[in-house]
Amino acid sequence: MESFAVPVLEMKQVSKQFPGVRALSSVDFRLLPGEVHALMGQNGAGKSTLVKVLAGAHPPDGGRILLDGREIRPASPLDAQRLGISAVFQEVNLCTNLSVAENLFLGHGGSGAFALRWREMRQRAAALLSDLNIHIDVTAPLSTFSLAVQQMVAIARSLSARARILILDEPTSSLAEDEVKMLFSVIRRLRGQGMAILFITHFLDQLFEICDRVTVLRNGQRVGEHLVAELSRMQLITEMVGREVAEDGPARAERGQAASPGGGGAPLLRARGLGKKGSVQGVDLDVRPGEALGIAGLLGAGKTETARLLFGIDGADHGVVEIDGEPAHLGSPLEAIARGLGFCSEDRKSEGIFGDLSLRENIVLALQAKRGVFRNLPRARQDEIARGYIQRLGIVAADAEVPISKLSGGNQQKALLARWLATDPRMLILDEPTRGIDVAAKAEIMGQVMELCDRGMAVVLVSSEMAEALRYSDRIVVMRDRRKAAELAASEADERAVYQIIAGGQA
Repeated sequence: MESFAVPVLEMKQVSKQFPGVRALSSVDFRLLPGEVHALMGQNGAGKSTLVKVLAGAHPPDGGRILLDGREIRPASPLDAQRLGISAVFQEVNLCTNLSVAENLFLGHGGSGAFALRWREMRQRAAALLSDLNIHIDVTAPLSTFSLAVQQMVAIARSLSARARILILDEPTSSLAEDEVKMLFSVIRRLRGQGMAILFITHFLDQLFEICDRVTVLRNGQRVGEHLVAELSRMQLITEMVGREVAEDGPARAERGQAASPGGGGAPLLRARGLGKKGSVQGVDLDVRPGEALGIAGLLGAGKTETARLLFGIDGADHGVVEIDGEPAHLGSPLEAIARGLGFCSEDRKSEGIFGDLSLRENIVLALQAKRGVFRNLPRARQDEIARGYIQRLGIVAADAEVPISKLSGGNQQKALLARWLATDPRMLILDEPTRGIDVAAKAEIMGQVMELCDRGMAVVLVSSEMAEALRYSDRIVVMRDRRKAAELAASEADERAVYQIIAGGQA
């Protein structure tokens, strides 16, 4: 993309302030036709706010937005869509009770003068998804499909609106590797047709693979714009955080205190033949104090399902679980909490945060549940705990009383981790803990988890990022087709070996 090309969109000196937080401060941004432009920055840097201003979800406090040189003021997302600006946000906001076809055309197409043209709408929906290589029953409720499919439907919905500018906010966060490749092939085709695409991601590999240009935000200000081909990974990271930082914390094998794989004494938790009809089958695993056990596999392999069984969210219908060598019936999360277990869900929006509650209330929630109804946590103690974890995890918020729904996705994730650390768990189950987390925050969070593991806390790490699972685990349980396919020491494995097992071969 030539630097002298005429921008299809320009944002000039755009500012936005929320109570106690200046989210954007005189930010300039431009988007050229036929390019994929990345927007990068740490959590709380202002990326989502900038996108929501552009998409009409937030009115700017100052500055101008120009589309083809003409000033626009999108008053709502629908207004922005009519201008040709369509956005797919990190959290999929679709009507899961409606069919796939209804979701695709709700509000922009599919109706005649007097009635809905159902047959035509279904045909168009099937054709639109076929272009994304998605072949599903478009008459089925969206709720019957995985998060990955729902994400692709949200992207297809934007394409159906004939957008000139497509905003993708963490579009790959719920996609498996093959689905990411499929999405990227669609993005390349749209780029070749002249569409301008604004792409937000925390995956550096994806940025360097698919993006042409990158704008970096820090603390609500633009700190740089670069051609991706002229930028190194470390230059990008340094600009994002304002200092030099390692991309990852030290691996378990490099820390010198990691548990000995396969050894280290009796298991804290032992599962034998654990499973649930329609979920996972016959899973055996041991988790020892001071050990990090990784659970790896492709999307749909049964990783999350296994984690949910261990925490009592889903009731197992066969197999046994022992804690400290004694049978443990984990029939509910409350029973798991009472036994010293904690769990961070991958579905932050539906199963993690309580959006109307404050940051403080979200942090102390699990600790209060552990204490019971009749042992209220004093307010002064709540404030102390919240302040401590806000500082410790670097949660960006005006204060502890701000509603957690007002925070960025990454800061919400940090708050959920704080919730469980406040319970002083013996074993912490982390399901995709770094999804939507920037590079620096990922290293900080996982570094703290590893320190707690070194001190004796057991960790179960579920991750779709194979490099992450290997780096932060002592042992890896590999899932395939909703069963345990293998178990191996992380220090003796690499990504190729794990993927070979997933493909059905031997390590």
